Amino acid sequence: MENLVSTIIPVYNRADMLREAVASVLAQTWRPIEIIIVDDGSSDDTVHTAEDLQTLHPEITHVIRQKNAGPGVARQTGVEVAKGEFIQFLDSDDLLLPNKFELQVAGLRSDADAGISYGKTYTKLDDVRLNEPAQKSGDAFRNIFPTALTGRIWETATPLYRSSTLTEIGPWSGKRQLEDWEFDCRAGAVGIKLQYCNEFIAEYVNHSGDRLCHAWMTNPNAMRDRISAYIAVLAHAKKAGVPRESPEMQKFARSLFWMARNAGSYGLPKEANELFVLARDLTINPGRDFKIFSIATKILGWKISCRLAEKFIGRQQ
Repeated sequence: MENLVSTIIPVYNRADMLREAVASVLAQTWRPIEIIIVDDGSSDDTVHTAEDLQTLHPEITHVIRQKNAGPGVARQTGVEVAKGEFIQFLDSDDLLLPNKFELQVAGLRSDADAGISYGKTYTKLDDVRLNEPAQKSGDAFRNIFPTALTGRIWETATPLYRSSTLTEIGPWSGKRQLEDWEFDCRAGAVGIKLQYCNEFIAEYVNHSGDRLCHAWMTNPNAMRDRISAYIAVLAHAKKAGVPRESPEMQKFARSLFWMARNAGSYGLPKEANELFVLARDLTINPGRDFKIFSIATKILGWKISCRLAEKFIGRQQ
């Protein structure tokens, strides 16, 4: 539907935060809007909260309940029923600023070649709003690559998409770790152009509650998802034509080496070896650390070698 902005909110066990997220959409200066809430198998009263909100606000066109499948699948569930010309994804613990849609729709209207508009995003940490823009949202880029190889440009609430752009990108993956970064990079692989809005438009809330992004530290399946996301990002960067010799690609090679050590320490030798080979082959003039580490894994095994590497190479990327 022309001019309609559809906001998709996946939610899991966050009734109170959901109310705030919905309120931030309803406060938009832009109309028309619709809100689609996808309850991802909550075990508390979140779905009832969503249904109560729907009775109060006709802008909430759908409340969908599904078995827990992760945020990417929940977002895609929302995409399937969304009718908007523009699509907004909003995690249930984040907020939109009131003029977000107005600014970004105008930006996309003025730039026919762009498929995604993004702008500056606040971070709220321990109830304190930081002045520096989150991620790289304070910088203007026309293309997602090569910058996305060094980390996300924005938080999930930051971009506004043309619905036609989502068709080009393809559906969200079933990964539960880094699915948002992989989605961004898939957009970069198909050459989606960016329109930059030099205003603060959203707020990322870094809270102390349960966060799915931390699951990889204790959950093997989450760790495997994280590994597969890194491998997918590399494939997307190659498809986009990022040169091997570029600083961003070389930095990413170090990230792959770091992930290999994480996987090895975790007890995932097959995955660790795959990451290590990718990192080594991607690196221009691999140093002694690669050679020594390769020998160590053959003699000592992955787990011991990776724990020793933490002392001599370091824990960081």
